[in-house]
Amino acid sequence: MNGYGRGFLGLPPVVKNIIMLNVLMILAYYAARSVFGVDLNALLGLYFPKSAAFKPLQIVTHMFMHGGFMHIFFNMYALFIFGPILENVWGPKRFFIFYMVCGLGAAFTYETVIFFEYNHLVQILSPENIQLVLKEGTAYFNQGKVFTDPDMQSLQILLNTPVIGASGAIFGVLLAFGVLFPNTQLFLLFPPMPIRAKYLVIGYGALELFLAVTQPGSNIAHAAHLGGMLFGYILIRYWRKTTNTLY
Repeated sequence: MNGYGRGFLGLPPVVKNIIMLNVLMILAYYAARSVFGVDLNALLGLYFPKSAAFKPLQIVTHMFMHGGFMHIFFNMYALFIFGPILENVWGPKRFFIFYMVCGLGAAFTYETVIFFEYNHLVQILSPENIQLVLKEGTAYFNQGKVFTDPDMQSLQILLNTPVIGASGAIFGVLLAFGVLFPNTQLFLLFPPMPIRAKYLVIGYGALELFLAVTQPGSNIAHAAHLGGMLFGYILIRYWRKTTNTLY
C-alpha cells in the first residue's frame, strides 16, 4: 500500500477530490439559493426520464449534490473512513471506476423502480388526468400545490422530485470494505459496540431492503442504496475473475 499522512491533506487523491467536489457543490447550492434564488438541486438532481426537467447530464451531477449538512456529512465521513483504504489497495484509477459504477448503478436501480411505479400509475389514470399532470403538475408543484387525487398526486411527485446524493456510491464503498476486509473490527457510535465489517454490511443491506419494501414512498432512496451495493459486488466479482489482485 502507499503511505499517506493523516488528516484531509493526507488522503489519497481520488477520495480527496471527491470530498472537495461535494463540499464545493453544497456551498454552491447554498450560495445560488441565497443570492440568486436558484435551486441547484432542482437543476442538477436526477429526474425520471419522462419528466420535462430531465437532462442526461443529471445522471452524473446528482451524485455530487446534497440536501443539507447532515446529508453530506454522513456520506463524506463514510468516504473519509473507508475510501482511503480501498484506494490504497486498488489504486486511484480502479477506485474511481468503482465509485462511479456504484453511483451510476444506484441511479439505474432507482430509476428502474420508478419506471415500474410510473407504468402502474399511467395504467390506472385516465388519459385526461395524465395530460393534466403533465401540463399543470410542474407549475402546481413549484407553488407547493399537489393534486387531491392520490394517484395524480403520486404521478406529479414522481415527475417533479429529483434524487440527489452520493449515498449509492457510498454504500458501494461500504460493501467493498466488508468484502475485502470482512473480519475487521469496527466500533459503532450507536449502538456503542464493536462489530465485524461483514456483519455491518449484511445488516445495512438487510435494513435497506426492508425499508425499500415497507416504505416505497419514503424520501430516502433505499433502492439506490441497494443498487450501489449490488453493482459494487458485481464489479468486485468481475475483477476477481479477470485480474490478479491482492485481495
